[in-house]
Amino acid sequence: MEPIKRNDSGAAVEDVQQRLVRIGHLSEDAVTGIFDDATARALADFCAGAALPIAEEVTEKVWSALVDASFNLGDRTLYLRMPYFHGHDVLELQHALGALGFFYGDDDAIFGAHTEDALRRFQLNMGLPSDGIAGAYTYAALRNLAHSWVGKEATHGPVRHLGFARAADVLERNAVCLFGTDEFSRSVASRMSNLSVATNPAAKIISADSLSVPPDESMMLVHVLLSAKDAEAGVPLVSYEDEDSLALRLTSALNVAREASWPRVSVLLPGKVWLEAGPERSAQHYAITLLDALCSALQG
Repeated sequence: MEPIKRNDSGAAVEDVQQRLVRIGHLSEDAVTGIFDDATARALADFCAGAALPIAEEVTEKVWSALVDASFNLGDRTLYLRMPYFHGHDVLELQHALGALGFFYGDDDAIFGAHTEDALRRFQLNMGLPSDGIAGAYTYAALRNLAHSWVGKEATHGPVRHLGFARAADVLERNAVCLFGTDEFSRSVASRMSNLSVATNPAAKIISADSLSVPPDESMMLVHVLLSAKDAEAGVPLVSYEDEDSLALRLTSALNVAREASWPRVSVLLPGKVWLEAGPERSAQHYAITLLDALCSALQG
């Protein structure tokens, strides 16, 4: 991006000013759309507080930090992905989960594997789907508990090891190629791959799109599909229905698949919609639950 600097004017300057207002470095009446002295002082104050070199222009690095700082809890859906979500809203989430006794890691404003684990345990405690996605229902639950965490110190304690299967070394011990045959199933496979690498950078459970070379017979192939008619004859087919028993049914299918010259398993999704969620959240939910079930099955 081109730096935004003193005496510049227009929508980009106004956007910078609005963000500086939002994080408390500029007054509302100073939003003029002109990069003036007041804006320069506010920007310098922001840089000092964000441990950035004092700057009088908005570079790409400063802009990125400004955007991160202007997100508040609930502004966007958060979940584990690569690259990690980061920003003030993640920091608020970590603080809330810490004060409520679910998060013991560092408040680093990065939505990593430990933050996801804490979120899943909070969701389970609140009777919500434990999918590690901070969305409308999770934010509503946190708002209802605001009196218990706003202004409170986080609970101190040791950093907990992740309690779900993919936290084990199963991610780097098993070479698995995930793939789909339509846009939605490919999205689920890609998201599973992103989750895998986000949890453990050395993970070998990755999507076909992420492979630099074609898969070989040493890799387990997992085909995510939406229609049983797309299943390959003779390949174990596991229905996603009944999440509670998914890992157990995958274990049986994997045992059969390992006897083949090129091990492969198909997983049939129930459709493109999970509950009443949109396609993005539905794909992410399927990716999370399917990856966890797969890791449980591989670990067993």
